[in-house]
Amino acid sequence: MATIRVREWTKQQLDRIRSDESHSSHDSVIKSLLRDRELAQLVAAQESTPTAASSGEPEPKRDGEFETLTVLAELTQPQNGVLFLWCPNCGNEVVHLTTKSTMDISVLEIDCQSCLSPLDHHSIVAIDVAYPLEQKTVDGSLEDDLQRCVIDYWDRTLSRIDSLSESGTSTPEELVWKFDNYHKMLLIEWPESVPVVSFEPDTVYRDLVTDQLIQVDRSVTENRNRLDSFEVRRYDPSGNPAATTPEIIDSAEVTNLLLERRLVIES
Repeated sequence: MATIRVREWTKQQLDRIRSDESHSSHDSVIKSLLRDRELAQLVAAQESTPTAASSGEPEPKRDGEFETLTVLAELTQPQNGVLFLWCPNCGNEVVHLTTKSTMDISVLEIDCQSCLSPLDHHSIVAIDVAYPLEQKTVDGSLEDDLQRCVIDYWDRTLSRIDSLSESGTSTPEELVWKFDNYHKMLLIEWPESVPVVSFEPDTVYRDLVTDQLIQVDRSVTENRNRLDSFEVRRYDPSGNPAATTPEIIDSAEVTNLLLERRLVIES
């Protein structure tokens, strides 16, 4: 492979960028600069083409906690038509692309080349051009933002039970099963303040409706297309789980508990 000779001043500038932005190598620095150049060209091309914003039509307002991060399933109009797709598991970019019209993603399946996680439109995050990507990468908060975006989306999606039933795409039961699988597969630490989307052994949950605690001892089935059944112990916060008779709750009851957003992790 041919080598590229650079002057000392150029090498010093690359070293400075590598240090400031925490790159692992000069190759990483150069790839970043090339991507920035490509992005600038794409934005310039979009600005010279009439869009919804330039024609006076407002961009659709997004739901959720973030304005510049969106789970792909609910993205309709990328800002400036430029779209970066990122993996919430390892915090690495999967692909970037441009679009000249509104988006309606019904199916997307792709593997992250960095951590090999299988992702789909319910788990991959789209980053807008306006998101301070370099700053977030340097201060180490990018991965946390990606995961918070996914958590927010899953929570809001399962809260919209009626609209999901009418959408005709995935049933609520299918989404509960999918989100449960993703949460178990991805390295996401679920916040105690948000109702859970997954039901797992060796975990204690609080039922926000009854205020009972539910200790999950083990799964008793291994279903492939729906949630498992579990052996659990329900008891009052002041009670002793060891003195409680275990019971079996089936897939339908677990699904309802998650759909009704009534379980949180007990600290």
